[in-house]
This record gives sequence, structure tokens and C-alpha cells, in this order.
Amino acid sequence: MKNPAFPKILLILLVILLGSCSARKYLNSAATSYEIGEYFNSIEKYKKAYRSQKLRNEKSNIAFRVGEAYYHLSDFAKAAVWYKNAIKQKNSDPICMLHYADCLKATQKYEDAIVWYQTYLGVNPDDQYAKNGLEASKVATTWLDKPNRYMVNIVKELNSRDNDYSPVFVGGRDNEVIFTSTRDASTGGRRKSAITGTRFADLFTSKFEVQKQKWEAPKLLDENLSINTASDEGAATLSSRGDLMIFTRARYDKSKDIGSELLVANQSRGAWSEPTKLELVGDSIIAAHPSLSADGTELYFVSDRPGGYGGKDIWMAKGKGNAFDKPVNLGPEINTPGDEMFPYIRENGDLYFSSNFHPGIGGLDIFKAVMGEDKKWHVENMKAPINSPGDDFGITFIKGEVEKGMFSSNRKGSKSDDIYSFYLPPKVFNASGEIFNKETDQKIDGAMVRIIGTDGTSLKVRANGGRFQYKLKPETDYVIAAFKDGYLNDKVRTSTVGLTDSKDFKFIFKLSPTDEPIKVNNINYATGSYQITEESKLALDSVVQLLVLNPTIKIELMAHTDFVGSDQFNSDLSQKRAQSVVDYLISKGITSGRLVAKGYGETWPKKVTKTIAKQYDFLKKGDELNEAFILKLTPEQQEIAKMLDRRTEFRVLSNDFHE
Repeated sequence: MKNPAFPKILLILLVILLGSCSARKYLNSAATSYEIGEYFNSIEKYKKAYRSQKLRNEKSNIAFRVGEAYYHLSDFAKAAVWYKNAIKQKNSDPICMLHYADCLKATQKYEDAIVWYQTYLGVNPDDQYAKNGLEASKVATTWLDKPNRYMVNIVKELNSRDNDYSPVFVGGRDNEVIFTSTRDASTGGRRKSAITGTRFADLFTSKFEVQKQKWEAPKLLDENLSINTASDEGAATLSSRGDLMIFTRARYDKSKDIGSELLVANQSRGAWSEPTKLELVGDSIIAAHPSLSADGTELYFVSDRPGGYGGKDIWMAKGKGNAFDKPVNLGPEINTPGDEMFPYIRENGDLYFSSNFHPGIGGLDIFKAVMGEDKKWHVENMKAPINSPGDDFGITFIKGEVEKGMFSSNRKGSKSDDIYSFYLPPKVFNASGEIFNKETDQKIDGAMVRIIGTDGTSLKVRANGGRFQYKLKPETDYVIAAFKDGYLNDKVRTSTVGLTDSKDFKFIFKLSPTDEPIKVNNINYATGSYQITEESKLALDSVVQLLVLNPTIKIELMAHTDFVGSDQFNSDLSQKRAQSVVDYLISKGITSGRLVAKGYGETWPKKVTKTIAKQYDFLKKGDELNEAFILKLTPEQQEIAKMLDRRTEFRVLSNDFHE
């Protein structure tokens, strides 16, 4: 008798077997798609395999692969979720930790990123990529919180809900642009890339409407579809006149990517010729992202051809039109084990490119490379706001010295890859100053200001109302001097060399009038001594500078004592003190013929000035600090008054001294 349960058992086994086969089929298909670069297609297949209970022992590796697929698509937020999942399930591949750290950095979780970079470096301590990521995570917050002077704005009229990127200005002017887009109007129709899941890209163009002050609605570059085809076109460069274009075309065979190539086309009477291929690399090798030098004799582009440093490198070929020599790799200062892409060679010879290996704050950051006198490229990150935690790439400039242009980014606020404009306002260095009478603190009207710069500047400015203004130039050293008849000159030195930001300079000049004695502050002697103290020498150095600044004046050094002591003692002591000051000034290089020493003892009591009266409420302007006046004060006030009376001064005897 047949067992009635046997058919049910057989059915269950068959379902299990079919389920297992189906899950394995999804996994194998996903792996195939992933290996040929169809990251978008692989994701759903991997997810179906992941959901299968039959493959639970492989879930860790599947989660890692999903993360990798999202990583290659620069969807770092989703990639992070799958990497974290894989790590929880004890994934053993160290790259999982490294790329998880990358995703944390790209999503601005810098403290967590630092932890995972350090964890990965514990396994691979010599990995320079991880070291770069760690260093970037430490400085990213500072870069983002303190952006440089670039002004960045999204160009809404050029962007769509799809990818819009790699703009290039026609003829280097800012009124017409060509860019790449996967928007609805592209010629590929509904056909989508198995790699990215987006429509195939085409080249679009737009002109700036001056009256409306905005870009017109973008349209396909050519109407006869010789440039744009059912394939994937994009990333173009133009000759300086805009009549020759080299662009990228990705080739497909039954939806499979078989590389990309560069094509060249000419424009005549508004129509583009049928493009021809540039023979730069082999058929199975990538050639993309072209950029022509201003004279059209150098072509920079991206390739994975042999002889590079890993990943995609930037190469340069010399030639013209559609004939170029064998490409040369730009070397290790530019290229790394990672990907260097989207080069742009500016008319001044500076090179801009994007990299995911050089230290940066996002997936791709834009870098500037300048050729130094040592014939090597010197690379620097353009920092925020040009760079962001997202991908930033495809930069282009208008012609001229003004730092102005466009670039592409998928930063926060973008719908996908969007086009942004940038502008670097010129550095502004405003200098302003006020000129005062040193004794009265009143502004001096009608003084003159002499401005001398290392750039050749040499001019005079009138300070009306005691004020003046002037715009300083970048990278220049200046001497600014204030002067007026009846006053001693004053000057300052300043510089704009090396300043990276605009700055306001404010100067205060205090001119000493020559019709009254000028006190030299902080000149001290030991009681009954005429030896100058070290502290006094510092004060006298200011007199040295004043004499250097006023080379035609002859002065009398005047030493005064208070009334304590005999008249003869005070006279002798003050003369010796005056002479010691003169001797010091001569030792500092001042010609003796410009100096006269005179001791006045107690014969010339100090008269209280407005400034002194403000400091001491028991004194008023005009008080003479003679013996009779001082003895009427309290003991404490007497000591202050005698201190004011003991002084070293100088007065201008003439203003026509010549060696």
C-alpha cells in the first residue's frame, strides 16, 4: 500500500530545491552584472538573493556587494546601511571597513569615520588611501565651517530632475554653455544604463538671456543627431573659437558597456560635422573627459590605459585638430592609485581635476594643480564651498583673469548631479587713517599722506579733516607716511602679501608739533645718576626712529630736574643726563651735528597739558609745577608732580639740516 504522505514530502522537497535554485540563480546573475560593471542592475538581484533564507550563510558577503554597488554609484548613504549590515554579520573583507569609513565621511559623520579609518589602519597600517581619508575627516569640519571666498549658487535653469553635469563655455564666454544631461529630451528614449540606472546622456546647449538675466531652456546640441545618438554622449571640450569639439561617447553592445572613446567634430555655419574617432588608446580602453589647452595643441583626458598609477589617470597628448601624438601620463603628483577624472586645463596653464584619492571632504573633490619652477605639479584642494561632502567635478572657467565659471555637484540640495556657478570676488584691501596732534589729540586738517608700494605706487593723498582712504593692492608691501609743516613726520609699514581674504587696514598717526618741547616718555635714571637704564634705551630707540624719519631736523635734548637739591647740583646733573642721551643717539648712528645737549636743572618747570590734566584730577591745564605750587599739594600729590617735572624732552631747532 502506497504511503499517502509521500507526494506531500516530495512536493515540499521540490519547492525547497526550486527555491534554492532560484536564490542561487539571482546570486549568480547579480555577481555577473556586478563584475561587468552593471552596478545598478546588480543591486536588485543581490537584494532578492539576500532575502532568500536559503542563502543566510552568505548574507554577509551579499550585503557587502550591495554596499559596493551603491558605493560605485556614489550613493553613500545607502551604501553605508549595507556596509554596516555586513559588518554586523562578521564580514571579513577589510575593504568593507574602509568603504564604510568613506561613506561615513561623505555623509558628514566625521567622528565615526575617524574610528573606522583607524580600525582599518589597524589591519593595513600602510594604506595611504585610508591615511588620506583619516586626515580629511579630521579637517573637514574646519573646511566646511570656515569656507573660503568663493561664492557658489545652483543654476536652476540648466538643471533637471535628472543628471546635468560637465558644463563648458562656448568660446570661453559666459553667454553660451554646452553640458551633459540625462533629462527626458535625450535621444536614448526610455533606454537606461545598466551601470547607473539613468537614461543615456546627450549634449545640450543653452544661451544666457541678458534681458531676462537667466539661461534659456536647454535644447539638444544638434538637430541632425550627428553628435547625439542612441549611445551615451557627454563631457565635451571646445577649441578657443568654439568651432571644434572633442567629446566622450560610451559604446554599448546589447546593453553592455564596452568602453568609451573620444570623438572630434567641426562646426561650420551653425552645423556640426559627422564626428570621427580620435585614435588615442586601444578599443577596449577608456578614453573620456577631454580638455583642450587654449592654443589647441594639448589634449588632456582620462584613461585606464597601461602605464598609469591605478584606477583612472589623467593623460596628455600633443597635437592639433584630430591628430595627436602618443599620450603621456601626468605623473604621481596628479595621478594616484585612485581615480583622477574630469580634467580642465585653464588658459593660464593651471590644471583642475577631480579625485577620490587625494585628501578631500567628499567622494570626488576638485583640486587645483599649478606647475612650479621645479617643473612639478603642486596640488591643492579647493576646499569649501567649491567642494562638499558629495561628489564635486567637471569644473570650467570663463576666459580672463576673473575666477568665474561652473562645476557639477550632487551635494545636499541637488536633485541629482546638478550644475552650479562659482565666482571668486576680488580681494579688497581698504586702508583708512586718522592723523592727530600728539599733544592735543585733535585731528590735524590738511596733512598729507605719502603712499609708497613695491608695485611701483608712489603718490600723495590729502587728509581732509584729518582723515584719508586708499585701496591697497594685493601682494604688495607699503610704507605710509603722514606729514605737515610744523609737525614731525610719522609712518607705518604694512603689507598685503600672502593675505587670502579681504581686509580693512586702519592706521592712527600722531604727529608731534615742533613749536613746543616734546617729552620722551619712560626715560629713567638712578637717584643722583646720569647713567641711562636699559628700560630707557628702549624709549630712546623711538627717538632714533623719529630722527631717521625726519632726516633734516636738528634737535636740542633737554634734561630737567625737580627742585630738590641745590641749583648747581641740579644744573650739572641735568647737563650730564642730556649728554648721556645725545651719546646714546650717536651710538645708534645719528649724526652728532643734529644733536645739542642742554641741562636746565630746575629752571624750566613743567606746564600741565590737557592730556596730563585728564590723568590727574588735582591738576588743571596751564598749572606750572614749580616749588611753590608743589609744596601746596598733599605728600602723595607732591611725588606725582615732582615725577612729572623730572623729564627729558627735545625741541626742534631747525628743519634744514643736510649732511
